Amino acid sequence: MAKIRLFNQAAVVRIEQGYSGWLENDLSERDRQTEGKYTTHSGIPIKLQYTPADLQETDYLQDIGFSGQPPFLRGVYANMYRGRLFTVRQLAGLGAPEDCNRRIRYLLDHGATGVSILFDLPTIRGYNSDDPEAEGNVGACGAAVDSLWDMDAFFKDIDQSKVSTSIVTHLPSTSIVLPGMYFAVAEQRGISLKDVAGTCQNDFIMETCVGSGPEVLPPAASFRLQCDVIEWICKNVPRWNPVSYNGYNLREAGTDAVQEVAIALSNAIATADELIRRGMDIDDFAPRISFFWDLHNDFFEEIAKCRASRKVFYRIMKDRFGAKKKKSLLMRFHVQTAGVTLPATEPYNNIARSAIQGLAAVLGGCQSLHIDSYDEAYSAPTEEAALISLRSQQIIQAETGVVNTVDPLAGSYYVESLTDEMVKRIEAAIAKIDAMGGLVKAVESGWLHREISSYNWKYQKAIESGQYKIVGVNYLAAEGQEKTREIEVFEYPETVSRQKAKLAALRQERDDRQVARCLQTLREKCHSSENLYPYTIEAIKNLVTLGEIEDVFREEFGLWAFPLV
Repeated sequence: MAKIRLFNQAAVVRIEQGYSGWLENDLSERDRQTEGKYTTHSGIPIKLQYTPADLQETDYLQDIGFSGQPPFLRGVYANMYRGRLFTVRQLAGLGAPEDCNRRIRYLLDHGATGVSILFDLPTIRGYNSDDPEAEGNVGACGAAVDSLWDMDAFFKDIDQSKVSTSIVTHLPSTSIVLPGMYFAVAEQRGISLKDVAGTCQNDFIMETCVGSGPEVLPPAASFRLQCDVIEWICKNVPRWNPVSYNGYNLREAGTDAVQEVAIALSNAIATADELIRRGMDIDDFAPRISFFWDLHNDFFEEIAKCRASRKVFYRIMKDRFGAKKKKSLLMRFHVQTAGVTLPATEPYNNIARSAIQGLAAVLGGCQSLHIDSYDEAYSAPTEEAALISLRSQQIIQAETGVVNTVDPLAGSYYVESLTDEMVKRIEAAIAKIDAMGGLVKAVESGWLHREISSYNWKYQKAIESGQYKIVGVNYLAAEGQEKTREIEVFEYPETVSRQKAKLAALRQERDDRQVARCLQTLREKCHSSENLYPYTIEAIKNLVTLGEIEDVFREEFGLWAFPLV
């Protein structure tokens, strides 16, 4: 279809002439020399001023459109926040499941409309609390969950059919276990899996490139488990998002905004190829996949990133995979503000940083949001810090007016130009990954590890040189007074002895013959082409622990050494 340009071309010519005259007559030589020297965080050049001439090739209906219509640049729903406010989420992960249960109920009582449950490092990496590998980390930075009993305690007195739960599992090898525990608890309580809503992250990049531990599954095995989770949940838990492609943690590890989106979308492409190979139709699973973005400090670039990501996803689903259902074309994403941008120095400054990042997320059209707490650099948030973060979201919703109209920054010459450039750069980055044979091959080759390392080196140099300013740290740093103010720091409750006692009791109560049978079956199925989720669920219901299931995966799939050179 021929383009119908947004602006009259004769007017554009006049504007271009006027712009040239403005540059020549109104700006000093020093000002003119700055053109091309300012860039976004991702390296996109920023002009001093934008005009309709920067959008002269734009066809409004083809390139921007209306919310709820292709290319979904302006939002996935026609009435956006007027009809459906973004879900207000806060992370809850600390100590034992019983401790987390109290925090979840506290957040719900204060207006949270969804919860995100976070696990300690041993649980995330697939070790029981009494494993030597878990020593020193049980219950820290998240909750310890070893068995079905723990998941039941996590959600005591909480109706799973009435709350949307994000299970922050990260790794596919634990995404096939921990959400399975959640589903098993729901069924024990008489709740149909058709009524259970939520999300699990389930991203093989997290297993192989980000947050890496000493024992890592090979990329192909982790990717297989990722696809097993998506396939089984799409067929059995229709209101659950079985994957949230984790751009967030990848960005925190070390990428720019373009790479964050491109790598997550390349993962979605690889997933779609595999599930179609297994016999599924794109419309069987595409409506349930979701994404997880990190909103950093570059305000307008982050808004443009959110808008661009929807357009690129739409093109992939429509043109590459021929999706027919409208829901298959909609990119839905959760946002967490950037924890890596919140220093320990002058921590109350972080309230402003996180609120601004949260505002960018809403202006970018997110479906759910978590605003990090000001004490991010110290520990899990105190109740007071968590409440400030919760209230920041509620202030954005109720007081700012930004939810009253769809995509309020649309039409900004700068925002539209930046969005268009983000689309081009994201698609170019995806093409580069395609040329490497897809994302799994790219990870196996060590390409992504090198990209992360290179980014971090450049980012740290930019901080040290002052190119990237951090107020109170390397810019306007306070002199003659303490940089780190005394604040209340959350103290984790004693957890390890409680978890060990529960594990001992569980091993006494369960049927050892059933445990051995379930583990042997799972071990055998690892070497088949069957989906492993049903066998994992059966093991969970027979009180097989997380660590025992993960040991099977480590032994049968083998371990992977990172390609560090």
